[in-house]
Amino acid sequence: MNQLFLAAAALGAVALPAVAQSQAVIAPVQTVTGTRLDITATGEVRRVPDIAIISAGVMTRSASATGAIQENAARMERVRAALKRAGIADRDIQTSNISLNPEYRYQENQPPQLTGYTASNQVSVKFRDIRNTGRILDALVAEGANQINGPSLTIDKPQAALDEARAMAIVAGRARAELYAKAMGMRVVRLLSVSEGVGYSPPRPVANMMRAEGGAVMADSKIDPGEQEVQITLSMSFELQ
Repeated sequence: MNQLFLAAAALGAVALPAVAQSQAVIAPVQTVTGTRLDITATGEVRRVPDIAIISAGVMTRSASATGAIQENAARMERVRAALKRAGIADRDIQTSNISLNPEYRYQENQPPQLTGYTASNQVSVKFRDIRNTGRILDALVAEGANQINGPSLTIDKPQAALDEARAMAIVAGRARAELYAKAMGMRVVRLLSVSEGVGYSPPRPVANMMRAEGGAVMADSKIDPGEQEVQITLSMSFELQ
């Protein structure tokens, strides 16, 4: 009997560490003995966009749905061929919309009368050399594109600019904390926490920047990249004493 009790006690002793290991480890909370200061700081840099994204496509009308689709497909094939001749890679051409819609004529006190069909096919095109964008767009119109919208201008690799903005935000946050501390007759003891909110501006489309109707050629179209803002916002907490 005593041996059985001792064996059970030994098993219990072995099980205890396993239970202890399964418990969550709670990290100690930092104690703020002085005054906590919460601020928001922003770092901002500007870069010239090096990518232009434009929507290009073809809209066709015909008395029949089949006719509208066939004409659209033929013209769209010419548009794609023009993009390939201009050196646009397959990865930079993406179908964005395909549609076929009936058209009706409406008269008072009469049922709608079907007059034909409209077919539309659009692709999103990424231009990695903005200087050639206008020339390529003119070529697309010459090949049958009658819907061109955009551009959305963006930065291909913004990481270096984002890191620069982060460093500027840290410096700005620390300087602001020092300013507040000095005004209150205190000093900054330590940085308690930092959290980041990205303020990088996404591509900004200019709706209907260009639209070609009836096959008209847009001679010498030009795109001015300007500058784009890259911004990082940090929430920072300091301890003052």
